[in-house]
Order: sequence, then C-alpha cells, then structure tokens
Amino acid sequence: MSETKAFKVVSIAICAALYAVVGYITSFGFNLGGVAFWPAAFIPAIFAVLFGPWVGGTGAAIGIFIRDMAYHGNPLLSLTAGVSANFVAFFIIGYFAQAKLSRTKTILGLVIGSAVVLGGLLLPTVLLPAESVSFTSFSTLLTLVLFSVSMGVSLILFLVITRYWPEFKAFGIGAVIGQGIGAAIVSIGVWGYSQLFFSPTNYFTSAIPATFVPLIFVWTIVTEIPFVLLLSPPIIKVCYLAFPFLKQRQETLEKAK
Repeated sequence: MSETKAFKVVSIAICAALYAVVGYITSFGFNLGGVAFWPAAFIPAIFAVLFGPWVGGTGAAIGIFIRDMAYHGNPLLSLTAGVSANFVAFFIIGYFAQAKLSRTKTILGLVIGSAVVLGGLLLPTVLLPAESVSFTSFSTLLTLVLFSVSMGVSLILFLVITRYWPEFKAFGIGAVIGQGIGAAIVSIGVWGYSQLFFSPTNYFTSAIPATFVPLIFVWTIVTEIPFVLLLSPPIIKVCYLAFPFLKQRQETLEKAK
C-alpha cells in the first residue's frame, strides 16, 4: 500500500474514532424520533475539508456505526439511516470544499439553504403544530424559540462565512447541501425502518407516523448544521497553521481546478 493510501486510511481511522467518541459523549443520550442530538457533526466536516470527501464520508460512516453499536446495538438501523446519511452528507461537504464553485452550485446551495430555514421555522410551528408537540413534548412557543434561534444562528453563520471568509464559501454551500440531503436520508430511513421492524423489544416499539418525517428532518438539521458552520472554519484555520502541508495541499487542489 502506498504512502498516500496509508495516510488516508490513518486519517479515516482517526476521524471515525473521534466522531464515535465525541458523538457518544455530546449526544447526552437525548434523541427525538430515534435521531440523536448531534453537535459532533463538525468533526467529519473538518476531515472532509482537510483530507477530502472520501476521508470525511468514510470516517463519518464508520464513526456513526461504532457509536450506534455502543448506544443501541442495532446494526440494521444504523446501516439504514446513520451510515448512509453520514457518508453522503460529509462526502458532499468534502466535494464542494475541493470543487470549483460554479453559479449553479451557488444557487443550489442558496435554494436548499432557504428551504431548510423556512422548513425549520414553519414545519414544527405553523404547518404541523400538533405533530410537533407530540414529537418533541415541547410547547409550540418553546419549539418556535429553539428552532428560530438555531435557524437564525445558522443563517448568520452562513452569511458571515460567505462574506468574510471567502475561502470557506464553497464549504458553507457544501455544508448546507450535504446536511440537507443527509437529513432527508436519516428521516426517511428511520421512518422506513420503524414501519418494518417495530416491536416491544426493538428500538422502536411502534411505527413512526409519516407526519413525523419532516419533523425528524428539521430536528436533524437544527442539531447539526449550527455546529458545523460555527466550529469547522476556525478549527480548520488552526489546523492549517499547525500543519502547513495541509494548507499547501488545499492550495494545490485549488490551482488544479
């Protein structure tokens, strides 16, 4: 195995280990609709930018599988929702971070970002209020406050990144698109699994109603993307300062675009 391949394998292993451990610790055992509170999403996002989409995606997929086995021990559920969603989401982030940012990709990111913000505000409070109360056990007012803060912070962070950190503009757009697609896979995967494999002894004791799918989607977004946008850029900058070869690698990729 060549040095380059060995380096990627080591990077994937470190990403997976950090993701599994930090994810397990910071989820605090709290989940809604089978999906955990997940600030650890920033870890594979960083690896996806520093080492490429395959490292970020594969490390995230392995890491979430390890965490799931430690948390609920259901490999089929993890493979159905967590593994696939994490691979796709962080592969996309890494791809955008290294790809040439065209007008089409920029518009796509803005459209998805707008849809996520509007969905995050309207779905649990205006369009599906009764389902939201049942799903979260929070009052409509509390849900509105929590989700508004999360969506507002995410939007501000996205605008700050694109305005003041232009080198992270592609990353910001990739984060929005990747997290949006990943959340869709999670919400549909969890719902589908619950329809087929619910039982008194299983992770899901009853099937999740279809009306909960958009709420799971929103929950996944609001518990991940603020941390990805807030923590990833400054940590990546620190990594570039501590390990100049990573910055040189990124500059080489940009010149090759």
